[in-house]
Amino acid sequence: MFMPYMFFDKTYILVIIGVAISAWASSYVNSTYRKFEKVANKKGLKASDVARMILRDAGIREVPVQEISGDLTDNYNSHTKILSLSERVSESRSVSAIGVAAHECGHAIQDQVGYIPLKLRSGLVPVVNFGSAISIPLILIGAIFFSSTPLLVTIGIWCFALTFLFQVVTLPVEFNASRRALAILEENQALDDEELVMARKVLTAAALTYVAAAIASLLQVLRLVILFGNRRD
Repeated sequence: MFMPYMFFDKTYILVIIGVAISAWASSYVNSTYRKFEKVANKKGLKASDVARMILRDAGIREVPVQEISGDLTDNYNSHTKILSLSERVSESRSVSAIGVAAHECGHAIQDQVGYIPLKLRSGLVPVVNFGSAISIPLILIGAIFFSSTPLLVTIGIWCFALTFLFQVVTLPVEFNASRRALAILEENQALDDEELVMARKVLTAAALTYVAAAIASLLQVLRLVILFGNRRD
């Protein structure tokens, strides 16, 4: 009974908190989306048609709108210049689907106008992927041979922290895309005032998932700092 207590990692509670926050955010966005997925827009517009309309009105001709498999796998790829809508969204006439489609159009417009946070996020992708790949091996090697290679742990933690940096940079990109989406839907009168309120709730819920991801990443970094900061002392 004594040994398990001695080796219990109390900092793991930070991981549990991060997982709980992320799970709550995911559950909240799904429940909010399902709620307004039952509400068809009064004009009877399909989400894919709204997306094409928004891109056309923004003067974006080179970005095709395609349907892809998966559930809420909607995305805009700034490298291929393709806007992809999931099967659940593309042909739907719901307020939720139109909000999601407009949000992705917001990213396409960001790309067109050279929105700096979007460029920064795109540039960070290869760096973050590399840092994530080597962070744990560096930390493990440094932990095994800590007295002789403390620098490896420090480098490993900094590499791991790149994920948190990426999540932070993602926040203004996603919030700005949602603001653009709502403004466009109002300007084009694709949705009326009541429907805009519903779409805003869906996009706000979706934004919370990115906030949750940033918090979870921060807690992971904090846990590593506490663990190996104590060892160094």
